[in-house]
Amino acid sequence: MKQSIALIASVCMLMGAFSVSTVFAQDKAADQKAAAPAVTSPAPATPAPDAKAEPAKTEAAAPPAAAAPAAPDKPTLIAADKINSGDTAWMLASTALVLMMTIPGLALFYGGMVRKKNVLATVMQSFAITCLVTVLWVVAGYSIAFIPGSAFFGGFDRLMLNGMLFQKEAGKLTVSHLGTTIPESVYMTFQMTFAIITPALIAGAFADRMKFSAMLWFMGLWSLLIYSPIAHMMWESTTGFWATKGVLDFAGGTVVHINAGIAGLVCALVLGKRLGYGKEAMAPHNLTFTLIGASLLWVGWFGFNAGSAVAADGRAGMAMFVTQFATAVAALAWMFTEWLVKGKPSVLGIASGAVAGLVAITPASGFVGATGALVIGIAAGVLCFFAATMVKRAFGYDDSLDAFGVHCIGGIVGALLTGVFNVKDISGADADMLVQLGAVVTTLVVSGVGSFIILKVIDVVIGLRVTEEEEREGLDVSLHGERVE
Repeated sequence: MKQSIALIASVCMLMGAFSVSTVFAQDKAADQKAAAPAVTSPAPATPAPDAKAEPAKTEAAAPPAAAAPAAPDKPTLIAADKINSGDTAWMLASTALVLMMTIPGLALFYGGMVRKKNVLATVMQSFAITCLVTVLWVVAGYSIAFIPGSAFFGGFDRLMLNGMLFQKEAGKLTVSHLGTTIPESVYMTFQMTFAIITPALIAGAFADRMKFSAMLWFMGLWSLLIYSPIAHMMWESTTGFWATKGVLDFAGGTVVHINAGIAGLVCALVLGKRLGYGKEAMAPHNLTFTLIGASLLWVGWFGFNAGSAVAADGRAGMAMFVTQFATAVAALAWMFTEWLVKGKPSVLGIASGAVAGLVAITPASGFVGATGALVIGIAAGVLCFFAATMVKRAFGYDDSLDAFGVHCIGGIVGALLTGVFNVKDISGADADMLVQLGAVVTTLVVSGVGSFIILKVIDVVIGLRVTEEEEREGLDVSLHGERVE
């Protein structure tokens, strides 16, 4: 318990250090042009009236310009011909890219890092979570996350997607107020892929030791009770608590990565260490799988970040560029740090560094330029390396596949540095470091405490952990009756 408290304290110190750094960030004030004073000329003398003079012709005043229609503040039914086909095509492609991040990307990335006797169980988790969250998202998750409601919880107008329409004969369909140029069905499915990968990331923290049934219950409850409300608070622009305060989280530094990372740490602490952890060799089964998985994650992340522009425009292009740049920088930063510390660069290290860079640039991708991406990449590569190695070893927790060290720490780095390196010309908004810090702390507390409660309830009802005999045999055989030959 003392180690857990100390670990949480260290995370808070990290956040504090970053917030102090904002003292050195200078806001770029917009140039203001002083309005020239109006020059008035003396009124001309009025001539004597002339009986033969023609009456003066007065021009009719031009009618006032029609006011632009107000942006919708909730999903709206519009004519189908108002949809932007380019934006829609890009968002369809982005949705497929983000789904690819979980299956097969994350499944291979995690599957290659576990021991041979647990490979099938690990990839099965990603696949099953994809199926489970898809159903829950349609039933209630989307409505809780993206329909206007309270500051902390969305409305219920879209339960079972009620009211999300496509009327072919009438030529009408609904659009989300958060993506007005694409069909709401596309926006909903795009956000579904985010809801899928977030709980799948958590699974890396408790690899090799959680019951499959307990995992399904945890992921289902966590998706509805933790993920969707946090997504609402950060992204639902009309009523979400932090969204209305101007938090800058372009693609999910808080909603996805800090959220999943802290939940993963809580899972690792509640379940305890794997049998033989720190005493037996637990070498990865197949690092080729891991590198292929990391590569698929990298490619898919362009849909994740650039797709979050919800348009095929210049902002999407900038998001794609800084994603590529920060990822490459972070991979090199991790590799060279590991080389200095351990004497050799590793395949697992450069792959993990790339993922750390992808994580850290996620909240910043629509708000920063090349300089911000460079600093974020370096910080993510170095800090996540130490979090996944020395910090984990010092505190003695068993975060099997470094969900906390990469995703939570990387997400915190990205969320706070977004506030430091925000470029108003790109983002169109000013950054408020107190808002950034508040959003980070809210995510840590809500997800951490909520995950702990869900785990404890499940443990009382059905139990969380497999038996010692099942763990030694391997989860492939003990849980699924299959094995990799």
